[in-house]
Amino acid sequence: MVCTMAFLRALLSSARASRHGRPVPSAGLTADDAVLLDAPEERLSPALVAAALGEFGPAAELLAATREAADWEIRDRFLTRLAAFADSRDGWLTEWLSAAPGDPDALLVKAQLAVRRAWASPAQAELLREVGPMVTAAADADPRDPVPWRLALDHARGTRAPHTMFEVLWEEALTRSRHHYGCHVAALQYLSAAWYGSHRECFDFAERAAEDAAADSLVQALPVRAAFALLSDPVAAGRASSVREDRIDAAADAAIRLSAGFPAGDPWPAEVRNLLACVLSARGRTADALEQFRLIGPYATSFPWAFLADDALGGFLDARAAVRLEAASWAPARGRFGHGAPRGHYA
Repeated sequence: MVCTMAFLRALLSSARASRHGRPVPSAGLTADDAVLLDAPEERLSPALVAAALGEFGPAAELLAATREAADWEIRDRFLTRLAAFADSRDGWLTEWLSAAPGDPDALLVKAQLAVRRAWASPAQAELLREVGPMVTAAADADPRDPVPWRLALDHARGTRAPHTMFEVLWEEALTRSRHHYGCHVAALQYLSAAWYGSHRECFDFAERAAEDAAADSLVQALPVRAAFALLSDPVAAGRASSVREDRIDAAADAAIRLSAGFPAGDPWPAEVRNLLACVLSARGRTADALEQFRLIGPYATSFPWAFLADDALGGFLDARAAVRLEAASWAPARGRFGHGAPRGHYA
């Protein structure tokens, strides 16, 4: 059996009817109506509430604290959420830039928002070229900060920058933070088969980065992101892959080890766990996928489910129901199910 995202989509369709029909065993999972999509982290919520009222102070204090503490991972995460909020309500950001036009944090939000809007536009490449100076201004505002270089890598991908330019930007990012997850994800996307690389190049990069990172670093999840890119490629699904199947499962196994190092229901690794559950489901690794859905708790994330369904939360719930149904259908006959569950074969 070919275990790809097409296989998972078929499971979602069958699970959707069951989720709204006959009861399915809970398997220790969070109830459907208690699952949240992209729930903001506890420290971020007050800043979002204040921004909704047009006040930029809490957001400014929050980002300033991450910069002063050199907490680049959480800074990048907060930045992304604040820019997403500003995409629909940016009055607070306008006020902030007016009050402190040279503030490194305000400039960073401005650049992130501009890149976000450019990516969403039909005139993507043209608009991205126009926002280049904003990315440069954000990088110049605090030379220690790797986050503007993650933006620069995203910008390079959208403007079709050559590999030589990518390598320069990548070195700048590494100089500031050798294991910054966001920069690694941006680099992985540039090197993917969907953009300017190949599935093999993507896996090679991801595996080297994971080998060089600490066991609890989110960089350990890069290979499973490469696996998702391969499994979700409709072209690769129709022919033999240049990536051996065992590398896909090894990537999932590495992400399982990373996930095991965090408490159940922890929002920090939620996106990694959502991605891992998706890949494991597509690979037919039912027991492992079910365990990740249990560890996710109430924290569903738009990535990767928005790729599979118009309604990301519905896609998460349908995938979870599909795995739960599959586990319930064969667990009694097989006894305790585990890593030896049928996997299917990628071709």
